[in-house]
Amino acid sequence: MRPSPLLTALFVAGSLACASGSAVRPTLSSGTTPVAAAPKRDPGALRVMTFNIQSGLKGLEQVAEVIRKEGPDVVALQEVDVGSTRAHGEDQVERLSALTGLKYRAHFGTTRLYGGAYGIALLSRYPLESLAQYPLPTPKGAEPRTLAHAVLDVDGREVSVYATHLIRRPFNGAARVRQSAFISQLLAKDPRPRLLMGDLNDDPDSRPVRLLRRQLQDVARVTRADGTGTYPMPLFLPSLRIDYVMACGAFTPVSTRVLRVGVSDHYPVVADLRLEPAPTPVVAPAGAAPAVTAAAAP
Repeated sequence: MRPSPLLTALFVAGSLACASGSAVRPTLSSGTTPVAAAPKRDPGALRVMTFNIQSGLKGLEQVAEVIRKEGPDVVALQEVDVGSTRAHGEDQVERLSALTGLKYRAHFGTTRLYGGAYGIALLSRYPLESLAQYPLPTPKGAEPRTLAHAVLDVDGREVSVYATHLIRRPFNGAARVRQSAFISQLLAKDPRPRLLMGDLNDDPDSRPVRLLRRQLQDVARVTRADGTGTYPMPLFLPSLRIDYVMACGAFTPVSTRVLRVGVSDHYPVVADLRLEPAPTPVVAPAGAAPAVTAAAAP
């Protein structure tokens, strides 16, 4: 269902609400950014990206160039500043939207930092129909963490995109388990096609990631691209794979690439997916007994 024009206007015109903990609420805007021409893809094809941009410390224009070159339909961003002194007062989400042509955008603040809002964000070629934000269980005194949720209108079909950034490593493994369990329980209640993207701060075989894999596919693993790390380590140490694109069974993973670019302390992950057609309801003939059909995996 599309929002009313009044509701859309309120979202677009709304100012950023900055707070920590459960008081935060997401901000949606489309502004006047022209939408970049959509790349030619097959029906149902979707390209997504997750990218921890380290607050654009190595240059926001370079971040935008990486995104623009890949032509994704949806981007999940972590470590994003809005109005901070570190960002020179700039709204990094609005700026990246303008630089990439991904018109629809939302910022999900988790805390105040350097005098501004700090958190995660979404950029999208498709309209964001609704937004929600859920504070994750976090140890007392630790940086707040959040789960962002946007319902996208993808060619007339509702798709749920979730984004997150779990508590940092090393240590904090038990907290990441609690956060992953919270996310799993929430996603299990959503009947739409679902994507989860973000910096999970843990290894592919860790308990937090295994919890999420009970209902979601690790797209890099399915496409046999799981040997490439996303967080480069110093000297002779191997890169860690801690950034993920995960998808429910409504999607068929096609390919995954880790972009070894030096514009952040993380490498972005790009995944190509195919959204399978919605199942067609079986209508029994009049007077016939109800048919029993096997339900497809979510």
